[in-house]
Amino acid sequence: MFDDLTTRLDSVLKSLRGKGVLTEDNVRESLREIRRALLEADVHYKVARDFVKAVETRAVGREVLKGIRPGEQVVQVVHEEMVRLLGGTVSRPELSGSPPVPVMVVGLQGSGKTTTCVKLAKWLAKEGRRPYLVPADPYRPAAREQLIKLGRANGQLVYEGSSDDPVEICREGMKAAIGQAADVVLLDTAGRLHVDDELMAELSAIRAEVKPREVLLVVDGMIGQDSVSVAETFAEKLGFDGVVLTKMDGDARGGAALSIRQVTGAPIKFVGVGESADALEIFHPDRMASRILSMGDVLSLVERAQESVQAEEAEEIAKKLRKDRFDLEDFRGQLRKIQKMGPLSQLVGLLPGVPKDALKEVEKDGGKSLTRVEAIISSMTPGERARPSVLNGSRRKRIARGSGTSVQEVNQLIRQFDDMRRMMKRMNKMSKGGRGVGGRARLGLP
Repeated sequence: MFDDLTTRLDSVLKSLRGKGVLTEDNVRESLREIRRALLEADVHYKVARDFVKAVETRAVGREVLKGIRPGEQVVQVVHEEMVRLLGGTVSRPELSGSPPVPVMVVGLQGSGKTTTCVKLAKWLAKEGRRPYLVPADPYRPAAREQLIKLGRANGQLVYEGSSDDPVEICREGMKAAIGQAADVVLLDTAGRLHVDDELMAELSAIRAEVKPREVLLVVDGMIGQDSVSVAETFAEKLGFDGVVLTKMDGDARGGAALSIRQVTGAPIKFVGVGESADALEIFHPDRMASRILSMGDVLSLVERAQESVQAEEAEEIAKKLRKDRFDLEDFRGQLRKIQKMGPLSQLVGLLPGVPKDALKEVEKDGGKSLTRVEAIISSMTPGERARPSVLNGSRRKRIARGSGTSVQEVNQLIRQFDDMRRMMKRMNKMSKGGRGVGGRARLGLP
């Protein structure tokens, strides 16, 4: 997501950061490059023009703050304007009202509505809600069966009525939701390959019948400028309260995310970042702006970690590290939790300052290194995982054969694990020694 745009902007902003003195000419030259990068990323031309104009108005002639390089100030302005362009603040779905609260999910065929409904249900369940899925697309072959299958696979309640009238399906689905004690109903409506009057009339009839609290438009982030045209048409003929951008983990240029808010006035509320039911994130304009400008997104990384690791588990691991009892069994458990957080390239991409070349290497590896490490550890006996010091030459050969790796890779893992434990020991001693004045003096601290 945004890879090409990020690379181009990173190059321009690095040039700006490196300048001790900025003139109007070199600021404007940099802004021309930024505009060109935005247009190539499929950002709407009016949005790109207005963005660059806003940055120029604020950056040119700006008083330089003492102690801050002028280039850094311009970068700050670019970041602030990018946040504003993306919506400024987080816009969460509005779900107040008497339950069950209806939510219409609309969009073109192939945009990912059905999988998005399942992801929304999973997200709502994490928020403490009781969602209910209603398949309201009687036209597309197996559409109803797809939602039922995906919903059940993810532990969600799904309406299984058999009517062929979309309005009736939604009406009866709302009634059924009451019997299931659901508090949010997600209506998976029908789509078309293109927007047409028949589709809009049907969606308008559903809206009039169920009076949804929210209408969410699902837009395929891969189709660039076309997604903005789709959003404009839906805004004009139906109206909607927010956007869900899908397929933003692929080769999407990102222009849709930067254009839709400005063109339609509707906020982006969610982004789909993968195929699994958990791969849906609340859209944070400030975090997305930081990602686009290579500033990282540590908050999102922390949130993913919190979802994968319970507080009690984290405390137990911390105790083992302090007491030097952290073994390869614990290490394997942590590797599995990292893999649950998402593709490694996504996680590394959330860290600030990671070079693009390093990120490409991680993407090329595709998580194979972690898989090999886990295979090596899994080929050990419980006793060997608890006491790696017993791993002599013959044992290491056996482990290499069992894991489909080489003895060199086994040796490398053991060395790295030993290095990590030694480092943890030193950090533990330093933290103990640094508590008092005497300890701080031993560390050479004031």
